[in-house]
Amino acid sequence: MRDLPFLLKMMRRRARKGPAARYDVQWEPAVPVPGADGTTLLTDHYAPVTTEPCPTVLLRSPYIRGGFPWNWLFGVLFAEQGFHVLMQSSRGTGGSTGEFTFWRNEGRDGLATVEWIRKQEFFTGDLFTLGPSYTGFTQFAMAHAPPPEWRAAVAQVPVLDPYRFYWAGGQFALERALVGGLAIFSQARTFRANLGAAVRMQMRLRGTLRRVPLGEAYPSLYGGRRPEFESWLNNPSADDPHWAGAGTGPAAAALPIPVSLATGWHDLATDQIIELFQRRRAAGLETDLLIGPWTHTNGFQRDWEAFMTQALRRLRGGSPELPVRVHVGGAGEWRDLPDWPPAGIRPRRLHLGPGALTEIPGQGCSTFRYDPEDPTPSIGGALQSPTQGTRDMARLERRADVLVFTSPPLTGAVEVMGPVRGEFDVTTSAASGDLFARLCDVDPSGKSINVCDGLARITPDGRTVVAMGSTAHRFRTGHRIRLLVAGGAYPRWMRNHGTGEPIATATRMVPAETTVRHTSVLELSVV
Repeated sequence: MRDLPFLLKMMRRRARKGPAARYDVQWEPAVPVPGADGTTLLTDHYAPVTTEPCPTVLLRSPYIRGGFPWNWLFGVLFAEQGFHVLMQSSRGTGGSTGEFTFWRNEGRDGLATVEWIRKQEFFTGDLFTLGPSYTGFTQFAMAHAPPPEWRAAVAQVPVLDPYRFYWAGGQFALERALVGGLAIFSQARTFRANLGAAVRMQMRLRGTLRRVPLGEAYPSLYGGRRPEFESWLNNPSADDPHWAGAGTGPAAAALPIPVSLATGWHDLATDQIIELFQRRRAAGLETDLLIGPWTHTNGFQRDWEAFMTQALRRLRGGSPELPVRVHVGGAGEWRDLPDWPPAGIRPRRLHLGPGALTEIPGQGCSTFRYDPEDPTPSIGGALQSPTQGTRDMARLERRADVLVFTSPPLTGAVEVMGPVRGEFDVTTSAASGDLFARLCDVDPSGKSINVCDGLARITPDGRTVVAMGSTAHRFRTGHRIRLLVAGGAYPRWMRNHGTGEPIATATRMVPAETTVRHTSVLELSVV
């Protein structure tokens, strides 16, 4: 063991986060750990300086080891609370040997690592898993054969089902694939090379997004072709063999240990996390859920203490008094609940009229023209770009290819707690079309902010359901409820060319007239 690097020492002295330290911390970097099939998985060990027995916490991913701020947030801050923290690079990343492929080896490499942990002098027999994003996926990848020493799992903004992650709503989630791919594909490089890759993508992204076909345009962002990205792009059906065995949801739902889940209302896979919570609760398995006003990336900056409080409670064998804690938008308050969605919610259906949301079924229709050569942009919501999260919708609502339907000012507060959906009677003149729907809150000054949203492929029979996710949001008295409708949100989702051709090779673009009949309905879950 050796002293911490200078940066981490300075962070401990000058940037206190979370509870006071219980122990000093030392570390041992790049410990070679045998993975499956003879691979070597490099692992950093952060250890509390004490002779007392301390539990072990394992984190595994392509990017977690050695990188700042992860080495501080998870390595140092948890080790100083009395845990041996092991941060490991997945195979083919960060110096670990082998070839990285998203999901295929994480379960067996994780179990091989546990086998190595069993033989270490510091191991007490108590193992916990922890971590964000892909690190959550690697935890649940072991759930098909959970080791007996595994005491609990803490999964923060995790990904559970890669297919649903990349093909949410039936359209390719382009922005998350490009940006997330950069994080994955550059992990075997030096810090300088990683920085250069990020700068290159930032400089070239806008121009690349204008070019077709996508399969020939994207390599300029990475400095070459990436077979893994092309696998995501070229397998649009959940039944494609490429996705076989990818999802960890069923195994995670049956995992017989306590599980703590954390996500944000604008996270990339909030629906998957809520679904896992509900399945585990229905099975009687101990689970708690934290949902904040966060995106996939900004929660650790804004509310790290909330994440750490939940994690430390679980790692120390505790559980919250109530299993659900959610942030209520519009009210600016946290709410502790016995379940999600809470008991007593009821559906409230609002009908479309000419620019209006009403309690009475409407007549007629509204139309817009969607042009894939000038696609409706993605502003706000589940993005990884600077426009992520809660945003002013003025720029988007001024576009000619966007419809807005707005209620009268509310005479009393309306609190939405649960799923939101749109049931649309909609047709498109093109061979293929998408429908994007977003719930917004309009204040008395006219400022409109996004609450939740979703996208779906327009069905041939004209009845298209758009699952707009879940939310906890209070529309205050005097505010108005607004439904925003468009033909896409680019580049969050791949633009629909209107031809039905494979998106990797499509070059021809066909503008579409989209007709939304006023028999369509917005359904809210209202307390």
